[in-house]
Amino acid sequence: MIEIGFHTDAFNSSYWSFEDCLVWAQRNQVSRIECGAIDGVSWIHGLGYQPHVALWEDPLLLRRKMDEYGVRFSQIDAAFPLSKPEGSTLGVEYVLHTLRWAKLAGIPCVDTTDDRHAPPGMTEREALDHMRRIYRHIVPVAEAYGIIINIEPHGWFTTKPDFMAEMLDFCDSPFLRMNMDTGNTYIAGQDPVAFLARFLPRVSHVHIKDVSPSLAAAARGELTGIAVSHCAIGEGVNADNIRQCVKMLLDSGYDGVLSLECEGAGGPMIEKSLAWMRDLLCSLQPS
Repeated sequence: MIEIGFHTDAFNSSYWSFEDCLVWAQRNQVSRIECGAIDGVSWIHGLGYQPHVALWEDPLLLRRKMDEYGVRFSQIDAAFPLSKPEGSTLGVEYVLHTLRWAKLAGIPCVDTTDDRHAPPGMTEREALDHMRRIYRHIVPVAEAYGIIINIEPHGWFTTKPDFMAEMLDFCDSPFLRMNMDTGNTYIAGQDPVAFLARFLPRVSHVHIKDVSPSLAAAARGELTGIAVSHCAIGEGVNADNIRQCVKMLLDSGYDGVLSLECEGAGGPMIEKSLAWMRDLLCSLQPS
């Protein structure tokens, strides 16, 4: 069954807390949520102005609070750019700490990725070997916890299909899978439909993101990802690709979450996106 969720990035600019996002989810009858993990203390988060969770928060108590709102996690974002040299130190510890927290919080997936630039001082082969060692360290831990490690197309390597294919084969494990992103693949100059088709059996989570005409004209093929899309889903140049991707997922029997990623504008923009996505699913599914 396909469910609709959203990433709390939508409310970064609104300076909402995570609980504010739970309130929004309940009010709009959205049952799945995704956010970032903060491995430490941030003053803006501590004051209630950041819609993500810190790993010092108690995961069981947070899970209890989420139950009161009727909302569950679909994924938690631990996307430190692992292709950087610091990926083997800071990145590994960040992912491992997030995995342990995610187990208690009942989170099925942890998202990871690479950097937007090729790491200076490394060849592409050296960087891929560097990331292979990292994933061979974290995936066995994920297996022990029963949590999927997703790789998201967001950087220099992950938005190139051949590199993504190699990365998904770093470990022979059903716990190493892909988080498809319709917006990042498009802005990187790829065809999102072809990208999804190639990796469809490996997809366990999906980011739905449109791209504004102005951003596409200015930066397609130059960027590898979009931090937050300032375009309601369905109103950009990527809308038809999203339709085809969702149909492909439905036809394949995808059982997972479509996580909306766009600027929320305090609610109205993501609510417009939510309505469009619900209409799309309704039109594609047999009555």
